[in-house]
Amino acid sequence: MNRPARILVASLALSSAGFAAWVANEGSSPPVVVAGEERLAPHIPTQGDVPTIGHGATRYEDGTPVKLTDPPITRQRAESLARNLLSADERRFRASLPGVLLHQAEYDLYIDFVGQYGIGNWRGSSMRRHLLVGEYTAACNALLRYRYAAGYDCSIPGNRRCPGVWTRQLERHRKCMAAQ
Repeated sequence: MNRPARILVASLALSSAGFAAWVANEGSSPPVVVAGEERLAPHIPTQGDVPTIGHGATRYEDGTPVKLTDPPITRQRAESLARNLLSADERRFRASLPGVLLHQAEYDLYIDFVGQYGIGNWRGSSMRRHLLVGEYTAACNALLRYRYAAGYDCSIPGNRRCPGVWTRQLERHRKCMAAQ
């Protein structure tokens, strides 16, 4: 099968499908009704996590952390917040991979990782180190090292604390390997 060529990371942007996958994977904050309108309230998505609002946002555009006491937001605000925060993540992500080539699918799934685990974890990751030297399959396999939430191993069969963390990593790994 002929695959499209990889493209310089600096030339890529999160695709519409990548953003839709992010929103689907993150889900939404619990809905509440405020003045007759449905809004999304801040919450803690998994035990040991930090307060989150909308579609996985842990900070506002100005860098202020989300607090459980913050007022609920509209779905439109949740989407805008997610787009703004992922855009900032993308700038830092692209800067972390000078000269690296990726397929769009790889780019989208690594941005999804950065959105979940943060740019600091990305910068120190073996995924990034492998990509910098062109080891694409090794970078895919390194995704499976990220299976923890608040120190708990989410890959333990039958875990009820954070099963989605491991499921999400397995799906990223599957998509990554399919792009090779």
